[in-house]
Amino acid sequence: MGFAHNNVLHSNHFRKDWQRRVRTWFDQPGRKLRRRNARKTKAATLGVRPLTLLRPAVRAQTVRYNRKVREGRGFTLAELKEVGINRKEARGVGIVVDHRRRNLSEEGKKLNVERLKAYKAKLIVFPRNAKKPKKGDSTGADLEAETTRTHLPLPAPYVHEAPRKITDDERSFEAFKTLRVARADARYEGVRKIRAAKKEEEEANKKK
Repeated sequence: MGFAHNNVLHSNHFRKDWQRRVRTWFDQPGRKLRRRNARKTKAATLGVRPLTLLRPAVRAQTVRYNRKVREGRGFTLAELKEVGINRKEARGVGIVVDHRRRNLSEEGKKLNVERLKAYKAKLIVFPRNAKKPKKGDSTGADLEAETTRTHLPLPAPYVHEAPRKITDDERSFEAFKTLRVARADARYEGVRKIRAAKKEEEEANKKK
C-alpha cells in the first residue's frame, strides 16, 4: 500500500528480539579476583618502591566543586624548588612534575610543600652500588629503617577555626571597597608612574 503526499513511511519495529542483546554482568566476581591478583603481582614487582606516584593536592574546578580536594596531575616547579628537589630527580623518586601548573594561592602552595616534605622525610633511596653511594642516596642507618609503601593521604578539605570574638578591625573592614581600590591601583599604576616622572622632570627644569 502506497502513501500519498509528503508523509513519513512507517517503520515499526515490533520484533527486535531484545533478549538476544541483553548485556549480562556474570563475570563481575571473576574480574574482581583478576584485579586483586594483578595488584599483588604489581606490588611484588615493585619491591620496596611506593605502589603509586606522589601527586599534589588540588581543589576541583568551578565554584560548585572547589570544596573538594583531589589529586592533581603533578607538582609545580615552584613547589619543588621550595623543598629543594630537582625536576629530573623528582621523577626518579616517584614524584610527578607538571611544568604547566601555576600556584594561584599561598595556601595551596604551602599545602603541597608540606606534602613533599612529609614524603621526603619517609623516602629511602637505595644506591645502585652500595660501596659507591651517589649524592642524595640513603646511607648507613637510613637504609635499615622501615620503608613505607603506603600512599600519603589527601589532607582534609576544611580546617575549622576555633570560635572567637570579632575584632574591631575586622568589624570596620570594608572588603568591597578594598578590592575596588586595589583594582584601580593596579589598573592606573603605569599612568601614575608616567605622571610622577613628568612632574619630577618639570620641577627639575624649574630649579635650573
